Amino acid sequence: MASEEASLRALESLMTEFFHDCTTNERKREIEELLNNFAQQIGAWRFCLYFLSSTRNDYVMMYSLTVFENLINKMWLGVPSQDKMEIRSCLPKLLLAHHKTLPYFIRNKLCKVIVDIGRQDWPMFYHDFFTNILQLIQSPATTPLGLIMLKTTSEELACPREDLSVARKEELRKLLLDQVQTVLGLLTGILETVWDKHSVTAATPPPSPTSGESGDLLSNLLQSPSSAKLLSQPIPILDAESEYVCSLALECLAHLFSWIPLSASITPSLLTTIFHFARFGCDTQARKMASVNGSSQNCVLGQERGRLGVLAMSCINELMSKNCVPMEFEEYLLRMFQQTFYLLQKITKDNNAHTVKSRLEELDESYIEKFTDFLRLFVSVHLRRIESYSQFPVVEFLTLLFKYTFHQPTHEGYFSCLDIWTLFLDYLTSKIKSRLGDKEAVLNRYEDALVLLLTEVLNRIQFRYNQAQLEELDDETLDDDQQTEWQRYLRQSLEVVAKVMELLPTHAFSTLFPVLQDNLEVYLGLQQFIVTSGSGHRLNITAENDCRRLHCSLRDLSSLLQAVGRLAEYFIGDVFAARFSDALTVVERLVKVTLYGSQIKLYNIETAVPSVLKPDLIDVHAQSLAALQAYSHWLAQYCSEAHRQSTQQFVTLISTTMDAVTPLISTKVQDKLLLSACHLLVSLATTVRPVFLISIPAVQKVFNRITDASAQRLVDKAQVLVCRALSNILLLPWPNLPENEQQWPMRSLNHASLISALSRDYRSLKPNTVTAQRKVPLDDTKVIIHQTLGVLEDIVENISGESTKARQICYQSLQESVQVSLALFPAFIHQSDVTDEMLSFFLTLFRGLRVQMGVPFTEQIIQTFLNMFTREQLAESILHEGSTGCRVVEKFLKILQVVVQEPGQVFKPFLPSIIALCMEQVYPIIAERSSPDVKAELFELLFRTLHHNWRYFFKSTVLASVQRGLGEEQMENEPQFSAIMQAFGQSFLQPDIHLFKQNLFYLETLNTKQKLYHKKIFRTTMLFQFVNVLLQVLVHKSHDLLQEEIGIAIYNMASVDFDGFFAAFLPEFLTSCDGVDANQKNVLGRNFKMDRDLPSFTQSVHRLVNDLRYYRLCNDSLPPGTVKL
Repeated sequence: MASEEASLRALESLMTEFFHDCTTNERKREIEELLNNFAQQIGAWRFCLYFLSSTRNDYVMMYSLTVFENLINKMWLGVPSQDKMEIRSCLPKLLLAHHKTLPYFIRNKLCKVIVDIGRQDWPMFYHDFFTNILQLIQSPATTPLGLIMLKTTSEELACPREDLSVARKEELRKLLLDQVQTVLGLLTGILETVWDKHSVTAATPPPSPTSGESGDLLSNLLQSPSSAKLLSQPIPILDAESEYVCSLALECLAHLFSWIPLSASITPSLLTTIFHFARFGCDTQARKMASVNGSSQNCVLGQERGRLGVLAMSCINELMSKNCVPMEFEEYLLRMFQQTFYLLQKITKDNNAHTVKSRLEELDESYIEKFTDFLRLFVSVHLRRIESYSQFPVVEFLTLLFKYTFHQPTHEGYFSCLDIWTLFLDYLTSKIKSRLGDKEAVLNRYEDALVLLLTEVLNRIQFRYNQAQLEELDDETLDDDQQTEWQRYLRQSLEVVAKVMELLPTHAFSTLFPVLQDNLEVYLGLQQFIVTSGSGHRLNITAENDCRRLHCSLRDLSSLLQAVGRLAEYFIGDVFAARFSDALTVVERLVKVTLYGSQIKLYNIETAVPSVLKPDLIDVHAQSLAALQAYSHWLAQYCSEAHRQSTQQFVTLISTTMDAVTPLISTKVQDKLLLSACHLLVSLATTVRPVFLISIPAVQKVFNRITDASAQRLVDKAQVLVCRALSNILLLPWPNLPENEQQWPMRSLNHASLISALSRDYRSLKPNTVTAQRKVPLDDTKVIIHQTLGVLEDIVENISGESTKARQICYQSLQESVQVSLALFPAFIHQSDVTDEMLSFFLTLFRGLRVQMGVPFTEQIIQTFLNMFTREQLAESILHEGSTGCRVVEKFLKILQVVVQEPGQVFKPFLPSIIALCMEQVYPIIAERSSPDVKAELFELLFRTLHHNWRYFFKSTVLASVQRGLGEEQMENEPQFSAIMQAFGQSFLQPDIHLFKQNLFYLETLNTKQKLYHKKIFRTTMLFQFVNVLLQVLVHKSHDLLQEEIGIAIYNMASVDFDGFFAAFLPEFLTSCDGVDANQKNVLGRNFKMDRDLPSFTQSVHRLVNDLRYYRLCNDSLPPGTVKL
């Protein structure tokens, strides 16, 4: 090698060149290769040591440290012990000499490298590793450095990554736990010293903010006046150095708390100290001072102080998130809550000069986030534990939480607080369900708080009270859940309203309904402002202020209608009679509103601000229909009551609703409104099912419109919904009527004529004309197929779970269309978009009406498909037609899944050709493709074939099993069974994790239900091949997310023959492992305990995998030619 000095200059120029803008990628690759080769040389570390002490170039230092890191983590085993000693002594000296001048990222990297050595060698070869860290912390000049080392040690040694054996991981954790008490004592000392030192020099304390306030919560929340006094001391002003040391100490604590168990080591004085620092976050005075004094340094100080608060809250939240609390720690927890609520009170205290909201706005956003996290953890993890303490004032806590929630400066903050209330309401609901006797007592305790919450949440969704905030919400961009910010805001608010309604139905209703009434009055009063103009009707409200007020009122009405709809579920079931009059009032109002909107055609009216008011009017109309739809289950219950005591009131409600719906089923109506009307119609037909529905003139009008060939077709979605509703009116049995009063003959005729009208054009298509026709008519044909099959498929899907009679009538009406479809299918086999729709239709038929179609016709369909899907056709679909082609094959396989699941002997003759199709035609095409298309469906089909046709492979007669005792079952169709199992085995070697998970689940299910692993063929020829594959998958870490599932599957397979596993498989597996020597294999074998229970066995599996990887890593790190004895 060249001289050290020359090498350093060369390296500096290489690094400068590498990071220069003008260097090409080609040249960068050359430099990279050169640097890698240099790092691989034995003894390269000596040069790096020289580079580190002699250069000021950051890139060179970073490179040198990377060489050391690689040496320690990958090659340490092969480094001579003399060299190791030298490295262990030189690197810490280097750190001590230069830590004040090094850039922070180089210093941190150097600390990490030294900790890596400790991870390998402490305490055996590096006995003073931890003592050195403690000494650094105790010496004031090096405290910050010691704290950085301590935090790095906690990160790297407490939960080390892969490259250590399990035994070493356990040893390190134990060594660290032994040091915890000392470390926590040191950290407490540092924080207390800084606080006390600066408290003494603080200026004269201002009057305590808590003094002289009568009825203060403190007396309740804090038992001991001493801690109250402590917490109301003025917050000291820290110098930058102390600030830095405290932030490092708090970061260390937060990391330590993430892994050490809750125990007496976490002393009351440590907790109190952390809370002192948590006060920095809610100290708005200091931030104000900083901004008033104006100097940039002061501003930075203000931010730093805020950061100390954030770090302290992180420590508190780490402790809070632990669910398992030892008895002796409960008292500490209570103290923590009391101290945090003191802070909460401080944040939400309302001085005249200073409203709560503006105080929250002044606080650091991260601090507010941490504080909200604390409150969420308190309610979700600890409330049930703490509520039983008589001295803990839960109601006062809720008062503080209420203030905190409704003064949040951001929407996200408000959402997070609503989540906390939801958790609290869930807790209350489950508490009441488990202790019904105390229901009244519990509710009385919280009633005021809940009513207050309900009122405030309702106010927050209304423009009338909260316009400025609501106008900031985005109502256009969709998030991942396909809702806008405004919709999310409304939905979360309404969930809270609904949960309060569940607990306090009467209160909730009496709070909500009057508010709805007020807005309804405005809406219903619009009629007087409608004037007729030349082009139609116009709303004569033009003043800007009036338009704005109307806009706000309509938006609020829309939200309140959604609220009323959300509460529908609390009027049905057991409480139907008790809350009947409230529900009737609501439904009557809703019916009136929908009819009013439809009669005066508010959706077509001209307004002064069409871009705003027209959407508002349409939305209110649509929401009133949706709210009414939400009450369809209530109407159904009313329908069965009314049936017993036939009441005109119910008939009027339904027929008036139909009068409101019918005018909207038109192409002239906007989609949003049209679809709301269609959904309501479907609910009336499907859920309510009144006997007289078909005889209402408005319904007959809809029938005529849909079956009239000359009428303009509705948009697809609406057309499908209306046809579904009409079909259901005719097919679904009427509730509470005996079979002989269902009028099936008449309904059957009507249904046949409905379907006949809907499929008129489709049934006139002929296979020969389709192939002969040219391009343009083909497009028309495709439209007819798309529209008709969409409607028919939906009708079948909605009837599939209904009575036999309904399905019979449905199939009779559809029979001709089904036969036409089968005849057309071969003509379209090369048009994958059409084939896709046809197969969708057939799949739905098979799922819903296969009994009605009868065996001969079903066989004809299956045979047609099997003939059409030849090897060439399958290859064309899968390989050349992209996603549509794959979808076609997937639908075909889904149809076969339905076929193989059919009980009885009817479809058994198809099994050989279905298995042949899978294994000889589909599987070879997809086996080698990396794309997951078709695979999931194919394996599901294979699984269903085995699961539902076990006796096709394993003939078992009672007599045979008695004669043979526990002898083996007869095996049939063995080659097919073996081929299927081999395909499953192959799938575990592929990277697709979803397929892996699905197939592992299938094998486990077959074992649970049919004892797959116990079958002789599996046990003798496949069992240990599967175990081997699964172990290899764990070793390669390719499907790490499924570690647990794989471990359980290995156990279930091994448990069939534990003796064979321990005596034959394990030694054989270890013998075949490359990259480990004989001695290491023996250790691996010895460490695998012979336990036969699931937890111990899977632990041994994961230990084997971890240590095997570790040994390979060690062996790779040895210098070439190393002789091991």
